[in-house]
Amino acid sequence: MNDFPDAPYYARRTILKGAVAGGLAGFGFGSFPFPAFADADAKEWPADAFKHKNEADTLKALYGKTAEPSDKISLDAPEIAENGAVVPIAVSSSLPKVTGIAILVLENPNVLAAAYKIPDGTAAAVANRLKMAKTSKVVAVVESDGKLFTASKEVKVTVGGCGG
Repeated sequence: MNDFPDAPYYARRTILKGAVAGGLAGFGFGSFPFPAFADADAKEWPADAFKHKNEADTLKALYGKTAEPSDKISLDAPEIAENGAVVPIAVSSSLPKVTGIAILVLENPNVLAAAYKIPDGTAAAVANRLKMAKTSKVVAVVESDGKLFTASKEVKVTVGGCGG
């Protein structure tokens, strides 16, 4: 039964019981309502914003207003993305009182690629790897002190992405 005489013998049932107990314990902790997510006053997430096909409709659904360009937003994206399935994008801003950052990829089937709420007192910086359908303008939108500001950059996609 035990091919390794120096190793302790564990029955299959013992291992299975431990795995089930560990899984249930992990499920219990994973479903615990953490305070950040259990906030009753939190605004419902605008899922509709992720369904729009152009920049204007997306901004209206997400923020309810239009944006103006700003040189206080840093959009770090490659000029050429060799693989459209994983394009690294980073956005940071020196604007005061930033409450939200969104990343739009204008040529994707759905324009809104990512949206973040920035808690008060937090550095206004986010990074993500996005999927891009094809060569496109990437737009970073920063909500600061009740106004919207943007920065954009053209990213050339050579292979992969949403379109194949």
